Amino acid sequence: MAQQKNWQYPVAKKVDTIDDYHGTRIPDPYRWLEDDHSAETKAWVDAENKVTREYLEAIPFRPAVKKRLEELWNYPKNGAPVKHGNYYYFFKNDGLQNQAVLYRSTTPDGTPEVFIDPNKLSASGTTALGALTFSKDGKYAAYLIAKAGSDWQEAYVMDVATRQLLSDKLEWIKFSGLSWRGDGFYYSRYDKPDEQSKLSKKNEFQKVYFHKIGQPQEQDELIYVDKEHPLRNATVSVTEDERFLILSTTEGTSGRELWYRDMQNPAQRSFSLLVKGFANEPSVIDNDGGKLLVLTNHQAPNYKVVLIDPASPAEANWKLIVPEKKEVLQNVGNAGGKMLLSYLKDASTRVYQYDYSGRLEHEVKLPGIGTASGFDGRKEDQELFVTYTSFVAPPTIYRYDIKTGKMSLFNKAAVKFNPDDYETKQVFFTSKDGTKVPMFLSSRKGMKNNGNNPVLIYGYGGFNIAQTPAFSVSNLYFMEQGGTYAVVALRGGSEYGEAWHKAGMKEKKQNVFDDFIGAAEYLVKTKYTNPAKIAIRGGSNGGLLIGACMTQRPDLFKVALPAVGVMDMLRFQKFTIGWAWAVEYGSSDNAEDFKYLVKYSPLHNLKPGVAYPATMITTADHDDRVVPAHSFKFAATLQASNAGPNPMLIRIETQAGHGAGKPTSKLIDEATDMWSFTMYNLGMKP
Repeated sequence: MAQQKNWQYPVAKKVDTIDDYHGTRIPDPYRWLEDDHSAETKAWVDAENKVTREYLEAIPFRPAVKKRLEELWNYPKNGAPVKHGNYYYFFKNDGLQNQAVLYRSTTPDGTPEVFIDPNKLSASGTTALGALTFSKDGKYAAYLIAKAGSDWQEAYVMDVATRQLLSDKLEWIKFSGLSWRGDGFYYSRYDKPDEQSKLSKKNEFQKVYFHKIGQPQEQDELIYVDKEHPLRNATVSVTEDERFLILSTTEGTSGRELWYRDMQNPAQRSFSLLVKGFANEPSVIDNDGGKLLVLTNHQAPNYKVVLIDPASPAEANWKLIVPEKKEVLQNVGNAGGKMLLSYLKDASTRVYQYDYSGRLEHEVKLPGIGTASGFDGRKEDQELFVTYTSFVAPPTIYRYDIKTGKMSLFNKAAVKFNPDDYETKQVFFTSKDGTKVPMFLSSRKGMKNNGNNPVLIYGYGGFNIAQTPAFSVSNLYFMEQGGTYAVVALRGGSEYGEAWHKAGMKEKKQNVFDDFIGAAEYLVKTKYTNPAKIAIRGGSNGGLLIGACMTQRPDLFKVALPAVGVMDMLRFQKFTIGWAWAVEYGSSDNAEDFKYLVKYSPLHNLKPGVAYPATMITTADHDDRVVPAHSFKFAATLQASNAGPNPMLIRIETQAGHGAGKPTSKLIDEATDMWSFTMYNLGMKP
């Protein structure tokens, strides 16, 4: 199919909606697309999907792409075993099952039996298992399920011995864990929303409840609500010995305040302040008797571990246990009475074992440059099963002996490719302001800098989230076809601590886009590729990244793939949990924030008469995290603005959400369309 300059897109009417932002009038001609329930919007969605489907189905090699993806995807995927009570539990997907099945066995490598099969919860495979927790005695399991990708979840309770569901069913849970104490658990929920707006309405007044097994939800005990701050979130967790309740409150996605309640102290009937918020990110690791081990970045951008006595929690009384290092401390697990500290060195995992007094016992020897996880358990554990992965190595499970610190192979995935044929290099380039930024380049071995290699650059750059090595069958397919998969550790993430995060927040957000653009310029300058061979991709906050970069430098990229992106930076705070992102982005409600938001907001920086990269926007009808209106309005504006021959498409998934729990069948369909579109527009053939 030839690219057509006069490609016929569905007609999207324009309305005379104009907002006044602190004296600046901003038109919003496609405001009507925010109503995803209207007949007009549904008709537009159907028409857009028809155009996209016709384009994709006309790509001659698309069936071959899907066939090879199914072959690559079809291998057993085992999760690491975790012991609860008398059983070891682990997830396994036989290959192409829509959802991984939870199994159990009496020994780590014993004969497994099915414990929970999420594939039986819905005919379409779109119901996914969320948080799963076991009571301390291992008698009960409580778990969350999400339907069609929505953030709304339901909780159920199972008798472990009989695998029978109890009568318990809890609804309207969102952004919550389940934390057991005795014969019940703590969870967070909102009031029941109205049916019409439950996927878009702003979420306010989150409450914490205690649910006792066997009682109806309406009898649950209200533990905490902040009536003065409707836009704060709250969760309660319980220390392993069930002595302390830890209340964590947040005003957004950055910053936390900690409160505690000592259940051994009958005089303490409510929560007391432990660490004042919201300037830092404290979290409780465990209690050491009557004192609490806390991970914090207070006066330590790369994090440290301190011991706090709740009876005298003032900062002056904190005891330093593990000081801040040059590398950023990402996570602290505890098992066998030890602390296992995971650091990042240039975005690759390093793990060290300490005792509770802060004495270093040994470094955990990992297989190579990659990502390791699973260093968390219970005090009685003598071993852990941890997962290691990299860009070119599928997840491999190792048995870790806590006493000796030794790692031994437990389970290796049998993917239908030879990892020895591929390699990952880490390079560093200089961004616009002189900052050194790391980038991983993964490809077949022996790639030459001939200036013509197809490249897909991926980034995120926000919310203190690190981009570390991770295996993906989908990305492997692109490498197999001669492509290079590039991942940039942009500012805004946590790769180098809180300073790195803050360098990509609020008024400094442009640094993130400069880093990403700098990565592409570096690959062109070093004759690795050229603009006609570069595709860019990112999702959610990464979708914003792609939208901003394609509007700022449309000449630098050939293909753009913004997924479930935050495209309207002036109205994101008005939907579901969007208000929580204001601590990261700022808000157009503030005059000073508006000045920089409007400068990079993807929706507001599309210009008529510009030739944009071939673009395929992706979103989903049940995305209640980043509502699809962002992508809808961006697509309509892009189609009206583009002056070049490249296609401007939007792919709208049904019965899917922001991405979590997406069934395998939908993942393969999405990857098929993404790689077909990308390769076709980069001039590649399978």
